[in-house]
This record gives sequence, C-alpha cells and structure tokens, in this order.
Amino acid sequence: MKKLKVGRIINTHGIKGGLKVTPLTDELERFAELEWVYIEGVEGKFYINKVQYQKNNAIITFKDLDDINLVEKFKTKFLYIDESQKRELPEDTFYISDIIGLKAYTVDHVYLGKVKDILQAGSNEVYIIANEDGKEYLIPSVKEFIPVIDIEGGKIIVDPIEGMIE
Repeated sequence: MKKLKVGRIINTHGIKGGLKVTPLTDELERFAELEWVYIEGVEGKFYINKVQYQKNNAIITFKDLDDINLVEKFKTKFLYIDESQKRELPEDTFYISDIIGLKAYTVDHVYLGKVKDILQAGSNEVYIIANEDGKEYLIPSVKEFIPVIDIEGGKIIVDPIEGMIE
C-alpha cells in the first residue's frame, strides 16, 4: 500500500505529549480531518486525540501518548497517511507523489527523463526532471511549459522555450 507524507515532526510541545508538525500539504487544516496517521519507522496506526494550530504548524497529540517522554523519540520523523485518506482534488490538480516518477517528453516526442522531485518555489512549483546521464532540467509547473500531465499514461509533456532544456 502506498503511503503519502503529510507532515514532519519538528519538536515536542509541552509536557503532555504534544508534537509540533510542519505540514507537507497545502492545507494546514488537513490534520483535523484525519482519524489516524503512521509515524515513520514505527509499526501501526497512531490515533489523533487533538489538533491545534500555531502559526504554520500543527500541534498534534495522540491517544495513549500523553507524556513528553513517550513522544520525544518521534522528533524529525515524518507522518504518513495511506491512499484511502487522500482528498479528492480539483480538476488539473495533482498529488506530488503521483507526479514524481512520471516520464517527461517534449511536444516533439523527445524523451527528457523522469520527474525526480518538485520544488515548492513561491507561487509556482518547479519540476526537476533527470535523465539516466544525470542531466537535470528545471521546468516551471505552468500550463505554458507543461501542457499535459497524464497520470494514467505515466507521462508529462513539456513545451520548452529556447534555452530551457539545453
């Protein structure tokens, strides 16, 4: 089963088992909708007891983990959900995990490589496309440069401007 990263535990919060979590999702309130999550490297589900918000972070406490000594070991770990907990996204919006690994071709059918990562840079994301030779291309995620994202077909189509993929 595929798991999706939704946050990273950056610290403890208080003495009653709170964990400060930086979200890896566009919507901070997402955590309040979840019943449970997985914690990186730990077996089983962790059921959410309470979610509060502090600036751009979530403060999460889990059932049966009501002491700082029980949660200290989770610092720096990632939180995951499984695919059954994914939200439906608006049209032409995709999960990063669905895009990473897609093959990238130009509009002229030239293979560029695979989407290796996505940088969240200001108002636009930037796709990092890498080929087998280690060459990387940085393509802004705008319709002008990426007119086609075909999740089912396993590919994206890039319409580069001069100098973008040299």
